[in-house]
Amino acid sequence: MKTVVLAALGTLAAFTAAFAPEAHADPKFEITPFAGGRIGGGFDIVDETSAEERSVDLDNGASFGVDLGLYAHGNGFYELLYSTQQTSLDASEPTLDGVDVRIDYLHVGGTAFFPDDRFYVPYVSFTVGATLLEPQGNYDSETKFSMSLGGGFRFPLNEHMAVVLGLRGYLTLIDSDTDLFCASGPEDAACLVKSSGSTFFQTEGQLGFSFAF
Repeated sequence: MKTVVLAALGTLAAFTAAFAPEAHADPKFEITPFAGGRIGGGFDIVDETSAEERSVDLDNGASFGVDLGLYAHGNGFYELLYSTQQTSLDASEPTLDGVDVRIDYLHVGGTAFFPDDRFYVPYVSFTVGATLLEPQGNYDSETKFSMSLGGGFRFPLNEHMAVVLGLRGYLTLIDSDTDLFCASGPEDAACLVKSSGSTFFQTEGQLGFSFAF
């Protein structure tokens, strides 16, 4: 009987040890939900009547998103970034002013950490992907190639949690002399914006909480 009990205890101990996490195992995955605000963004357009170039800007506003990381090593990870903002066009033309537009970024890239003997960890991030511009109403959405460069500081709370404070710039490439946000009318397509510029830039401040597993 004693032999059976000892064997059972030994099996249980081996089973528990096999599934117990290592005390100092490096994290493999990270999720960082964040909130923040975006500024900037606009389109250079040409007035068809006067042929004068002017701008249509976007209102500043709140943004939200999530950053998923797959660790390549202890000081960096591959990332999947999603960020969204609901904003409005700000223009002198009545047909454009106040039109709601949702702007989403879906990117892949990587983040590198630069740890030191300080209470914070600097980082830098670079991503590429797509920008989705979706106006309210019966207008077509637009998907354009974009990239971003970000950086900031991480403030570790423990081995698996950190507060993340960052700043990111998004650059979207738009073909010159192109029509945006078009809708088919009775006779021909009507477009909200006839862009004459080639880029679209926004800056985003981010505050997030990181959870590593």
